[in-house]
Amino acid sequence: AARVAEVVPEVVVPVVAPSASGVKLPATHVEASKRALEQLKESSANRYAGSNKPVLLSMGLSIHNAPVEVREKLAVPEAEWPRAIQELTAYPHIEEAAVLSTCNRMELYVVALSWHRGVREVEDWMVRSSGIPLEELRPYLFLLRDRDATEHLLRVSGGLDSLVMGEGQILAQVKQVHKVGQSAGPGFGRHINGLFKQAITAGKRVRSETSISTGGVSVSSAAAELVQLKLPTGDLNDAKIAIIGAGKMSTLLVKHMASKGLKEVTILNRSLPRAEALASDFPDVKFNIHLMPELMAVVESHDVVFAASGSEELLIHKEDISGMAPRDDTVGGVRRFVDISVPRNVAPDISELEASAVVYNVDDLKEVVAANKESRAAAAAEAELLLKEELRAFEAWRDSLETVPTIKALRNKAEAIRAGEFEKAMGKLGDGLSKKQLKAVEELSKGIVNKLLHGPMAALRCDSADAAAVEETLANMTALERMFALSQAGAQAGGRR
Repeated sequence: AARVAEVVPEVVVPVVAPSASGVKLPATHVEASKRALEQLKESSANRYAGSNKPVLLSMGLSIHNAPVEVREKLAVPEAEWPRAIQELTAYPHIEEAAVLSTCNRMELYVVALSWHRGVREVEDWMVRSSGIPLEELRPYLFLLRDRDATEHLLRVSGGLDSLVMGEGQILAQVKQVHKVGQSAGPGFGRHINGLFKQAITAGKRVRSETSISTGGVSVSSAAAELVQLKLPTGDLNDAKIAIIGAGKMSTLLVKHMASKGLKEVTILNRSLPRAEALASDFPDVKFNIHLMPELMAVVESHDVVFAASGSEELLIHKEDISGMAPRDDTVGGVRRFVDISVPRNVAPDISELEASAVVYNVDDLKEVVAANKESRAAAAAEAELLLKEELRAFEAWRDSLETVPTIKALRNKAEAIRAGEFEKAMGKLGDGLSKKQLKAVEELSKGIVNKLLHGPMAALRCDSADAAAVEETLANMTALERMFALSQAGAQAGGRR
């Protein structure tokens, strides 16, 4: 008992009670983590016992509870997702895994054989990956289990957990996780694959059946609005604007600024073709395209610089800027950097040059999007109802998978009894039967067993789309496991293995 008292708080308490560091988790995460802790305490007496049902857990951090300097250390580039899945599933208690890493969040979804050990193994991977000691990392983490983990991913995919409520980019990112997972090997297994398919369906329904994304803004467009808010005149055309990168985020930046009347923009990229392709999408905007070796010259001649590249290193440092002349009075004499890359591309200490430069990052967008959430409260309520339907559908599907081991165990037990009794009968009959008679007796025994099993087997099969049918099937499964002592037989078989 003393050992349990020592160990249980070590596993979860710091995750759900981070007040010492001043970090405030979203209310939904706090409640879910409390439930996870209660489950942990309830099962502490049998802590190391195995469970027939794999545990789905989610652990990670997001813009809601972790600053960008922590998120960037845990960020995993898309090209590294398969490697991360392979590393996670190499742990002894993790069977399946997925990585969702964006500029606003880094979340792991894992199917584990053991809840307690699964949590520890995920924590170990995060520490190794980020280089952040566990005691420093834990206050920023959320930990969700089974239903709560599923519900969280559905809300993420639906845009309800985004900084900009209803933004569409997160759904595309969830789709990409699923797409990459198809070639990631067995680590992106049946449960995780089904979870992300359900999340994609949920995200599509939220956007097609509610108005949550109508007139919506993305992180990119919120960044553009932040600049417009900070410019003294509020006119984007009064500033010389440059964008580092020519990917999706940069495209959305140009799209939003063009809708606000922007006439000219400079693009910096590693290659010309991608930048030229971006420019061709906006014929009404004049593009000045430069390659990355010209970065400092472009920065020096521009008032606003957006960083939206895929670089994993800082591109602009304080010493690069300190010797540059201040900008024109039209823009307040200040050179503004808006870094929406994670990991960051612009050194945050540039803001120490208060009179001539300031850096904003994704965490500074909250003031822009606060009104957005209020205006979408009704649509969000509608979306929550849709997500509950999708949650029930996924849980019904996942629960339907539980009957497979029971069906196998029941068949194996019946066959073991049949074979044993057949051998006893043959021993009593001796050699008095012909091969044809022996075969007939064996077929008779198999026929009797199959007919007896037909009813129980039918009671263990159902339409996974019908939640009520699944619930009835699970009740039948529990009854059969108890009547035939299947869980005990499975434990004995596991011990023999």
